[in-house]
Amino acid sequence: MEWSEVIDNPILRDLPFKIELNKFGKLLMSPASNHHASIQGRLAAILFNKLPEGEVLTECSIETSDGVKVAGVAWLSNDFINEFSYTTPYPKAPEICVEIVSPSNSKIEISTKVDLYLAKGAHEVWVVYDLNKINIYSNIGKIDNSKIVSSIN
Repeated sequence: MEWSEVIDNPILRDLPFKIELNKFGKLLMSPASNHHASIQGRLAAILFNKLPEGEVLTECSIETSDGVKVAGVAWLSNDFINEFSYTTPYPKAPEICVEIVSPSNSKIEISTKVDLYLAKGAHEVWVVYDLNKINIYSNIGKIDNSKIVSSIN
């Protein structure tokens, strides 16, 4: 499948799953819990308040070398928005991509997504286990603190 087919398919619109595509165009679905949604909402609010010179998206689709991946939360600078508007999926990763880890995610899956987002131009990838445990990665590897957001909490 192509991403446009996923977006336009009425059967897939209201599923309670996060949908992604692998590089072969096959659907990947992950169930989302209300706890996951709560963390997603809080992170979106934090980024919106801390970085008003840009925009926050939830469920942000990004074309990667392994198909379309969907960051749970993403922050896009005004420059990014001016360049790409709301292209779906984005051909480049926004500056901050956030993955919220669910029980169904493996370490390899999360590590792969970090690498994919960084390879597509993300400045930081946040891996969130809980609001009290966030690992941040940049193109130099794991970093202690965000270079973009002064304080997450």
